[in-house]
Amino acid sequence: MVMAMLVPPAYFLQLYAHARRGLPPGPRPLPLIVSFHLLGDQPHRSLASLAKSHGPLMSLRLGAVTTVVISSPEVAREFLQRQDAVFANRFVPHAVGDHAKNSVPWLPHSGRWRALRKMMAAELFAPHRLDALQHLRLQKVEELVGHVRMLALQGSAVDVGRVAFATSLNLPSRTIFSCNLTNLDDHTGSKGFQEVVAEIMEVAASPNVSDLFPALAWADLQGLRRRLAKLFARLHQEFDVEIDRRLCERDAGDPRKNDFLDLLLDTTTSTALGRDTVLSLFTHYTVNVLNGYMDLDVEFEEPRYKLQSLQPNRENC
Repeated sequence: MVMAMLVPPAYFLQLYAHARRGLPPGPRPLPLIVSFHLLGDQPHRSLASLAKSHGPLMSLRLGAVTTVVISSPEVAREFLQRQDAVFANRFVPHAVGDHAKNSVPWLPHSGRWRALRKMMAAELFAPHRLDALQHLRLQKVEELVGHVRMLALQGSAVDVGRVAFATSLNLPSRTIFSCNLTNLDDHTGSKGFQEVVAEIMEVAASPNVSDLFPALAWADLQGLRRRLAKLFARLHQEFDVEIDRRLCERDAGDPRKNDFLDLLLDTTTSTALGRDTVLSLFTHYTVNVLNGYMDLDVEFEEPRYKLQSLQPNRENC
């Protein structure tokens, strides 16, 4: 009973001490709803409007979390360029869970983070590596065009979204594993992979009570952490198959493929880099590449119309 009487006053004292804690200026939070009512259904516009009153650097209370909002190029440059080492660590959403322990986007700024980032930059995104894979990109485009041409001759419908996704999926899989994870005729495999990636992006971007009220995170009230863990497990299952196959090939003395998987297996042997880290690297790279495709997919191909292939001998052509 005594605690019930003390908690509300303590909450309000903390709430109204908001402006006296050395924080940037910002709107006064209200009891219970704090600053949520100021965001509306278009938060970016609401924040721009608030910045006109409180300045380019302001603070907002969102749940139990104090958030600092930057809204000018000058202040952003100060944070992201001049003070980048101080602010390099990213907030890890509760839903991401243990995946953050081995993932480049979520690791704190440290020697381990720098080593993994350097490895990805040198082996996946370096100009010489991208140039070396130009023939592979051309080959995948030719396969896609050939598949569409074949369906056109048959008078069959083309599910543009599915075949484009399958092509986009096989590009990173060939880079990492030197093999295709699906094929253009596989209607179930590529579709399933596409649904997993789309759901990962949806869950990761969903507002989460656990992020706004960390004291409630243990309950995972929305189930987002459990849901995302299952999705990551489905991706890791696919990657595990390829890793085990490559390890068997090595034991049998098969020639090296010198792809990203070979590099990581070499690194795993010589350092403390474990399989969980390897799986997280694959997940991060694959999801980001495919998410870039899916952004275009939403813009140009949603809803997914099954387009009837054009026939050269049709009267209305």
